[in-house]
Amino acid sequence: MIHNITSFIKTRTALAVGFLFATSSLIFGIWVAAIPGIKSRMHFSDGSLGLSLLLSPLGAITGMLLSTRVFSKVPVGKWMVGGYIAMGCIMIAQINSANRIMFWTCLYCYGLISFLNGVSSNATVNLLEKKHNRLYMSTCHGMYSLGGAVSAGIAALLFLIHIPPGIQIILVVLFIATIILMNKAYLLSNTEIIHSRSQVKLPSLTILGISFICMVSFMAEGCVADWSAIYFKEVLHAPKAMLSLGYAGFSVAMTFGRLNGDTMITKLGSKNMVVYGALLAASGFLVVVTAYLPFIAIIGYVMIGLGSCTIVPIVFRASANIPGVTTVEGFAMVTTGGLVGFLTGPSVIGFISEHAGLSKGLSLLILMCSLSAYVAYRNPFITNKKNIAEAPAVAYDEQLY
Repeated sequence: MIHNITSFIKTRTALAVGFLFATSSLIFGIWVAAIPGIKSRMHFSDGSLGLSLLLSPLGAITGMLLSTRVFSKVPVGKWMVGGYIAMGCIMIAQINSANRIMFWTCLYCYGLISFLNGVSSNATVNLLEKKHNRLYMSTCHGMYSLGGAVSAGIAALLFLIHIPPGIQIILVVLFIATIILMNKAYLLSNTEIIHSRSQVKLPSLTILGISFICMVSFMAEGCVADWSAIYFKEVLHAPKAMLSLGYAGFSVAMTFGRLNGDTMITKLGSKNMVVYGALLAASGFLVVVTAYLPFIAIIGYVMIGLGSCTIVPIVFRASANIPGVTTVEGFAMVTTGGLVGFLTGPSVIGFISEHAGLSKGLSLLILMCSLSAYVAYRNPFITNKKNIAEAPAVAYDEQLY
């Protein structure tokens, strides 16, 4: 891992883009810590807050629809500089909202800008991989995971010295904006227009397969985040001090795996990493739902993190290299599955749990991850080819009309 990180740091343009990935989770971590205070200040119930939070995914869907127009006109580097600073400013307004209308507007705008930022940064990483003929995607996603861990620590520290979230986010965004402006030249050097056509293709069966893999991965991650502590409390009857250790084990494994992922993908191949990673994640969920002691469940969550860590970076890379489809189109089509999984996964688990128990609800992920492994094994756009610049030898010829 040390060699991989050292090589990544030496490539200043890749490092500058990698910081943008960390930026997203740095901001999001402060936002998560601020939610309870916002709920109290604006007198939201659990139900009304839950409905309000759906505005961000709605904004992301709008961003998906606008992405082809935006990136057919704006150079990707220029968008990254402006888009990530704009995202920080929106979050400042969101956390410090004076009323519900301002809060709802910010939620929607945050989702929209975040999606477009994700397109720009992931597309740029794909271009850098082709330019330098080496992998960066997993390391950049590892920067995202690392940023989330750092953000949680920052929020906890600032709370200890009685600095409220409204001030926390201002301090974090000022830091982020400073670093972005310091690296402005490296970001603006990416002058590509990443979308060049006006018509939009419907996804093929093969692309739908990649989207399904993305959906399962996001579903698994969302369910670990939303249900692991409840599982420890209500099923395993773990003490309070252990309630967060399942998610902590998952997060540490995810971060370690992603920071080391580009080296592993180069050695083992993308298809192998997705297929065996999905099977490892399925095995991890099996360990969790059959565990009778908390520490055994923690091992299961670590297995899920290690299995899942490189799947999203690989499918994002695959979506950007589909013949006959621009990077923006491929990314938009594949991440639609991710949005579906992120939105519906925890809710589906909750529905099953209410009627059959949480263990049976989480058992659904065993089936989904196993099916994801099979889909990845059959998918021609996920390959073990060593040459990054070499496109899959499969035509885009499965249009669904």
